[in-house]
This record gives sequence, structure tokens and C-alpha cells, in this order.
Amino acid sequence: MIIAEGTTQAAGGPQHGLTAEAYRSEEFWQRECRTVLAKNWVFIGFAHQIANPGDANPVTCADLPLLTVRGQNGNIQVFHNVCLHRCMTLVDKPKNVGKLIRCPYHAWAYDLDGNLRAAPHFAGTGKQEFDGFDIKKHRLKPVRTHVWHDWIFVNLDGNAPDFEDYAAPLISRLEGMDFTKVDPIGLLNFGEIDTNWKLIMENFIEPYHVQFVHASTTDQPLEKHYTITDGTCIGSAVDLNEELGTSGSLGVSSRYLTLYPNFILGRYFPDQLGVYLNVPVGPGKMCQYRALYTTEGQKLSAEEIEALRNLWWDVHKEDHEMVERMFEGRKSPVAQDGGLLSPAWEDSVRAFQDLIERDVAGA
Repeated sequence: MIIAEGTTQAAGGPQHGLTAEAYRSEEFWQRECRTVLAKNWVFIGFAHQIANPGDANPVTCADLPLLTVRGQNGNIQVFHNVCLHRCMTLVDKPKNVGKLIRCPYHAWAYDLDGNLRAAPHFAGTGKQEFDGFDIKKHRLKPVRTHVWHDWIFVNLDGNAPDFEDYAAPLISRLEGMDFTKVDPIGLLNFGEIDTNWKLIMENFIEPYHVQFVHASTTDQPLEKHYTITDGTCIGSAVDLNEELGTSGSLGVSSRYLTLYPNFILGRYFPDQLGVYLNVPVGPGKMCQYRALYTTEGQKLSAEEIEALRNLWWDVHKEDHEMVERMFEGRKSPVAQDGGLLSPAWEDSVRAFQDLIERDVAGA
């Protein structure tokens, strides 16, 4: 059975987590692709990485090849990264494609809005159209796209609520932030991580591990933390009486917020923001990136930025070891009941898992 029985809290006892199969099973992963990653708004990329018209970046979502493109008008659109001719992926690495996206196989070409502009010799030498085939009626298949500040989201099935409604619980917790003064200052690429993507999400939204795993990189006492469970926004926060600064320490008041299913935002007062791109690749593989931002127009020197990069690299590597070992532990029959969740510090984890269960039940 994929979902553990009795996941709700029993009288006098703690809740259990998802069963081991929810993290290791190929069947469960395929169900997630059809539901969790198709029905919701999923984070797939950073707008600042495709800053110029013609910039294109291949990405994946729910095991599907997609392509983010900056159009001539400056807008961003996501398409299925598949040529209409023989279904070849059109772009295989980030680049500027100019005014046309050309398939390398037979030179079919699409403009930045996805319209088919050329199908060379498709109907014979020097001919590309014939009865029943009009290139004006063919275009790349678009994916429902929303760009929220620097962050690109897609909804594969097209049926999710409007993004502002879907993300309202998160947006309300960022009230007062001037996003016109949020500037990217760096990107960390952690590559592939040998774990299930849900373990990364669960790790971020519970504060229980912080004083143990991050003892050398944080100064945020457990008793100052609290959890957040608000619909699609799940996470935790810490309020400190004294701020130690953000350039070399995590000893600051912070908000650790997620937007279900895979968007992570960390706000570190008074002047720093971090956003994580977590890309599920399969039951036991994921990729992670972290973009660093300053807020309120804060200017950091090159040395301060490098110190931040090093700090966050160390923090994430501490987490990666934990989530890889949790994934390994789910090989054991001991993990079949999902383990035990703290009612004080991991109710946020259970809230995330409840959303997963809700979605996959409709597969």
C-alpha cells in the first residue's frame, strides 16, 4: 500500500509520515507526475536567466521536456520542447536562438511565439505546403505559464486556479516587501542529489533539525521557531530579539516558506532573500538550484557575496547529506509505516504530506 493507514493522529500518539513507497516507488513517481506535478502551479525556472529576447532554456516538469522562451515583446512563454515534425526536442541547452527556434533535424523553424514559420522541402524540393497542411495553422504546444516576479511557474493540465488565488497564502506573508528592490546576486547549482524531492521539501519546512544539523552555520534557537500551515503555503519561521546580520551568519529572523508543491522561498531580515528551484527527476533523483537576492536596494561587495555563496553552499550540503540518508533508510522495512512526526515541530511536514496524498488519490 502506497499511503500509510492511520496517518491522522491517534489519541495519545504521534502521526506517521508517508510510507517508504511514496519516496522510492516508480509507480508512485508516475502518479505524482500525473497529479501533483500536473494539477498545480509548479516552479520551473528564473526569469533573469532568460533576460533577452530569444533566450531559451530547456527544463523538465513531471518528466516532460519543456522550453522557456523570452519573446520579442519581452514576455516569457513555456512550450513543450518538441518539434511538430518528428517530435525531436528542439533545444538541448540554454542559449539565445535569435528570432527563430530551429529544429536541428530537418530545419523546421518556429518564431518566439511558437508559430511554425518554415518546414523546408516538406512537400518536395522547394515546396513546404500541400493540401491539408498549412504552416500557419501549426504552432508549438504552449503550456499555461505565469511569471511571478523572477520566478516562472507552469500548470500542465491548465486547470489550476489563477496563480494569484493559488498563491494567496504565500503572497500575504510577503506583504510589505518591495519586489522592485529585489535583485539577483548569484546562483548556486548543486546538480543532482540522490534523494526524493519530497524529502528536500519536508526538510525545509520543519525547524526541528536546525540546531542539530546546522549547529556550525546557524544561531537560531529551536524555541524561537514556529511552524506555518496555511493552505498551499507551508513552512516555519523564527523571530529573534537581536539580528546578527545576513552576510556571514544565519542568526537572523527568518521566514522559511514554500508554495506547494516545489517552490521554496527563504526571507532573511533585513536584507536577503533566497529562492530554491527543486526539480524532481525521478523517485531517487532531483536537481537543486538556489538563487540569492538582496532586498531593499542593499548593496553587497564581491567579498560579501562570495561569503554568502559559501555560507549557503555549506548549509545546503549539510541538508543534502541528511536527505540522502533518509532516502537510503527507506529501503528498510522499518520505514514502511512512515516514521513518527513531532506534533510540535513537524505538523508542517504532515500538512505537506496531506496535500500529496490528496493529489495522488485522484490518479
